[in-house]
Amino acid sequence: MTAVYVIVAILIFGVLVGIHELGHFTAAKACGVRVEEFAIGMGPALFKKKKGETEYSLRLIPFGGYCAMTGEDGESEDPRAFVNQAHWKRIIILVAGSFMNFLMGFVIVLLLYAGVKNVVAPVITEFMPGCPYESAEGLQVGDRFYSINGHRVYLQSDINVYLTGDGSYDLVMLRGGERVVLEDFEMQRRSYEGETGRYFGFRFGAVEKASAALKLRQSWSTTKEFVGLVWMSLGELVRGNVGVKDLSGPVGIVDLMAETGEQAETTADALRSIFYLGAFIAVNLAVMNMLPIPALDGGRIFLLLVTWLIESLTHKKLDPKYEGWIHTVGMVLLLALMAFVLFNDIFKLIRG
Repeated sequence: MTAVYVIVAILIFGVLVGIHELGHFTAAKACGVRVEEFAIGMGPALFKKKKGETEYSLRLIPFGGYCAMTGEDGESEDPRAFVNQAHWKRIIILVAGSFMNFLMGFVIVLLLYAGVKNVVAPVITEFMPGCPYESAEGLQVGDRFYSINGHRVYLQSDINVYLTGDGSYDLVMLRGGERVVLEDFEMQRRSYEGETGRYFGFRFGAVEKASAALKLRQSWSTTKEFVGLVWMSLGELVRGNVGVKDLSGPVGIVDLMAETGEQAETTADALRSIFYLGAFIAVNLAVMNMLPIPALDGGRIFLLLVTWLIESLTHKKLDPKYEGWIHTVGMVLLLALMAFVLFNDIFKLIRG
């Protein structure tokens, strides 16, 4: 494993966590909440400096961080405490971390596309001999893929993402400036004479200049696709198709990013691949933190809304310590899971 790629991966992961906490910090300051400490990393402090009412620290372990606000998990007489703020302010503060992660993922993808000058358009330029999909009622040369199963298509590479295998697809094609809808269009990969492998049977060769608008659209589309992949992975976990042993923590993620870099042919390709994976991880953190699980931001928002509903119906203020207990139990369970994943990642590395 190349040490440089490991260092790059650690830095990227540390920045992603730092950006998340910076989101909470910025929103808390904007909403007038007292922040006691803003820390990047966990464990013993390497550097501390107090400015105003907040202590800023850089800690030894580059995985993690926190934004410690007054009254975050209990009662406080301080009018600037988190618990004493309006519900909408607390929700903004809690959402801000995931928002920054999502934004970071989008920006990374946008920067990766920034240097692209030309792209292969999703326009069919020819069919392989004997392709059954070429017909007046099907596909034709010059057809431009507009959407596949509702997913917008901007580049030829998008087609490889959405045409995942044999089956029926809802296609919208642009033909002569008009949209042609092909519902439940059956397609199967097959062998063609002179070709190795199995293909749908159409080729793309039209090259277009990558405009700023195209780069922006493609970056947004890619970032949204990351969200879909995270939800798909969660669905696999819920259905039992993926086990807890298959989960990866910071160590596993850094190892994956470094391995991705090693497999690239050039250093430039390696860095692009690592940053692309970093963008996906940023979006992954954004989605995961919004899950309604105690101790996560989504769990805090969920309990905050439940508390607001109960107080609205009963006209009685609930003791915030109960919510704090729930988050404490959730944090203990979450730390236990993280410890399991950590040791599992280390075991995988040792086993090789």
